[in-house]
Amino acid sequence: MATRGAQTFLTPEEYITLERKAIPDADTVRSEYVNGEIITMPGASFVHNLITNNISGELRTRLKGTGCAAFSNDMRISIPSANSYFYPDVGVVCDAPRFEDDVFDILLNPIVIVEVLSPTTEAYDRGEKFSHYRQIESLQEYLVVSQDKVNVERYLRKPDEWSITFFQELTQQVALTSIQCELPLQEIYERVTFHE
Repeated sequence: MATRGAQTFLTPEEYITLERKAIPDADTVRSEYVNGEIITMPGASFVHNLITNNISGELRTRLKGTGCAAFSNDMRISIPSANSYFYPDVGVVCDAPRFEDDVFDILLNPIVIVEVLSPTTEAYDRGEKFSHYRQIESLQEYLVVSQDKVNVERYLRKPDEWSITFFQELTQQVALTSIQCELPLQEIYERVTFHE
C-alpha cells in the first residue's frame, strides 16, 4: 500500500537529496513526495512488472522514429505547481525532454503517463495521484491498467475536462491520440493469467 511516512515534513530539496542517495541502495524503498510528506511505495508483483514491461516495450517499438520516447518506473517526474514528485510506471515524453536540474533524473514534461493498478495503490493512483498529474501542462493522456482483469481506462485531456474511455476486450486497441499510437490489449496483457 502507498503509505504516508511519519509526520516529519521535508522540503523538496531534502526529499531529492534523500532519493538520490537511495538509488544505488537496492534495499531502499522508493518513495514519492506530496507537499512535504513522504509516501512509501511498495514493491510490485510479478504481474505488475510484466504488464509494465509489456507496455514500455510496445511503446518503445511503436515510437521509434517519431521524436517520442517511452520511459519506465525509475524516472521521477516533478509537478512544481503541486509541490510533488512521482514515479509513474510508464510514461512518454516527446520532442526535447525538460528536466528540473542538471542531474537529468526529474522530468517535467511527460505527454502520456501509465499507472498499473495494485490492490494497495489503486485508490491513490485513481484519486490523489491523478489529481496531481492533471496539473502537468504537457500531459495529454493518462492510462490506468488493471492487473487482475482485462481493463484499461484512458483519460484524455479536452479543453475543459478529461474524458474517459474503457477498453475491456483483448481484441481492442487503446488509441493514444497524443502520440498517434495504438496499444493492443493483447500485447499489454501478454503472458498474464487471470484467476477467478
